[in-house]
Amino acid sequence: MRISGSYLTNIPLLALLIANVLPLWGVLFLGWDAFLIVLLYWTENIAIGFYTILKIVFVKAPSPKDQLSKLFIIPFFIIHYGIFTAVHGLFVLRIFKKVDELSIYVIRQAYSIIPVNMKYVLLALFVSHGISFVYNYLLKGEYAFAKVESPYGRVFVMHIAIIGGAFLAEQIGSPVAVLFVLVVLKTIMDVALHLREHKKIKKKMAAGQ
Repeated sequence: MRISGSYLTNIPLLALLIANVLPLWGVLFLGWDAFLIVLLYWTENIAIGFYTILKIVFVKAPSPKDQLSKLFIIPFFIIHYGIFTAVHGLFVLRIFKKVDELSIYVIRQAYSIIPVNMKYVLLALFVSHGISFVYNYLLKGEYAFAKVESPYGRVFVMHIAIIGGAFLAEQIGSPVAVLFVLVVLKTIMDVALHLREHKKIKKKMAAGQ
């Protein structure tokens, strides 16, 4: 993947890179293991869902009927994505044997396990998504051309890779080198998806569609 000079002034991309590099600090200096890395990336799902809702709210609707349909789409998405996130979290907690039984309070359970220093990294990930939303979606006018896409595909593909790698790392003792590679691969995937998403919208904006 080639990064041109123009990307170096791309504020959302820089924020994304910084937020994704911060977990390396935890791996290298704070002793974060495979479970904590997976848990961190699972909590990022909440940020993705939150900003997806905002995109639905602000996306340009071609007719009053489409605008009104948001009143049904948003609650449906909250319930559906909430269930998806909870089940995903339960899977993470169970595969790493952090809970003995299923519970509807999975988010509270997961949050109680997260170390204080990791909560700052989670905040950075949340902020990076917010910067992209404000800068690209609102200020640059992507809301008028974008089609809000389901986040499930991105979350599913990325987390299958992350959980698979992290589970392997857990079985061999969470070596720093493996976790380092895991974080780097996640960062590369995030950057690639970010560039692809906004490249598609730029083409629509240029065509005036």
